[in-house]
This record gives sequence, structure tokens and C-alpha cells, in this order.
Amino acid sequence: MSTRYPYVGPERIRVAALEQPEGTPMRSHDDLERWARDRATGELRAPFTYVVEVEGWLRLAPRESEHVACAGGREVLGAGELVLARDGGRWCVAEITNQSTGYCPDPTSWTAIAAALDRAGIARPPRFTVAFAFRWCACGALTVIKDDDYTCAACAAALHR
Repeated sequence: MSTRYPYVGPERIRVAALEQPEGTPMRSHDDLERWARDRATGELRAPFTYVVEVEGWLRLAPRESEHVACAGGREVLGAGELVLARDGGRWCVAEITNQSTGYCPDPTSWTAIAAALDRAGIARPPRFTVAFAFRWCACGALTVIKDDDYTCAACAAALHR
């Protein structure tokens, strides 16, 4: 069973995001083809925001979209950013991360994300191309762990591994 991730980001962002459109469900490769046709060429070179709904479907939105907006404010099984590329005339996921400070999904969320992509028939890498760990500090700050440095960015306290 996959872990459900509630939104843990700032309330002001969640409230503002409710005015944004939800991400578009990708239930098949044809859905991805139609969605990509509606994007500008330059936009297709940039990462996109994604979430995996608790029902197991991938949703995509432009990068400037908040993950909580993409998810319609609901819990998710995974969230992050992905980059699309063409391979043999079909869209595929070339790069993918779990970078979402609104949901802070663990790298183990890959299982749900891979299943959603496979279910929709969208080719993907075998794992996250970059995986992030998130830690909350007693001071209340959220730190994205980089270079194996488990130090709070706000107060320099040691964070649990």
C-alpha cells in the first residue's frame, strides 16, 4: 500500500492554489499527446509539475503551478517535477524528481509514480533521476537535504537521518 501525503506547505499557498486549475489527468499516452499539443514549444523543454492522485493517476500542470493546485488540494501518493522528451515519436519521461516542498514525498513514493506512468503507458526511467529527502526541524523550518548535509538551513541544528 502506498503512503498518502497530505499538503504540509504554507496555508497561504494552499488557499491561493485553490483558485488555480487542477492538473490534467494522464490516463493514457494519448492524453499526454493531446496535452503536449496544447503546450508552447519552449514550455515543453521545461520541467512540469506532477502529482499522483490517491486513485493512482498521474496529473500534469505547468511548472509554475503549485503541487497542491495540481492535486486539487487533496492528498497524493507522489509529487514532484518531470521533464518530457520524444523517443521514437512518442512522449516519455526523461527526468523526474520528488521535489515538492508542499507535500515532501519520500523517495519511496517512486513505486506509486512508476505504477501511474506504467498504467498510462508512458515510458519512464527506472527510478527518480534526482531524489530528495525532506526534514522538519524543531525550529519549524523545512530543509531539503542536499549533499548528505543533515543540518537545518534556518538554525543549523542537526536533523535526523
